[in-house]
Amino acid sequence: MANRDTFLREFRGETLGTVSAQSSPDELFQNQTIRPILKLQNDLFVAVFLNYVNKNKADFYSYSVERKLQTIENSIQKDIKFRNSLKGIVMALFTTEEYETYIQNSSSLNKRMMNLLIERLKSQVQLFELEPNSK
Repeated sequence: MANRDTFLREFRGETLGTVSAQSSPDELFQNQTIRPILKLQNDLFVAVFLNYVNKNKADFYSYSVERKLQTIENSIQKDIKFRNSLKGIVMALFTTEEYETYIQNSSSLNKRMMNLLIERLKSQVQLFELEPNSK
């Protein structure tokens, strides 16, 4: 287990965001664990979202940018199966210790995780301009 945990920490890279003595435990977890995982898994999240819209939102590519942004948000907030799949992609890269921390306050940390992911996908909305087959 220790080898896996060490590998994961090194593989993910360093803390992203500000960590200070005043940081709350949730903020520390967000910046030390969630943000590095989201960054590492970014290409996978983009691919997973593209697959989701291709299967579930046939007319997504014809939406205005504003509607695409809203669809990103709604898809993650309201489609529980999709949201759970995204959480699994993040949680798979938790160390055992991080998982123990996560389960102590999973509700709050899930909210942070999904909000960060929504913002990450929204900031890349230009990647969702054309249908994959039309590029």
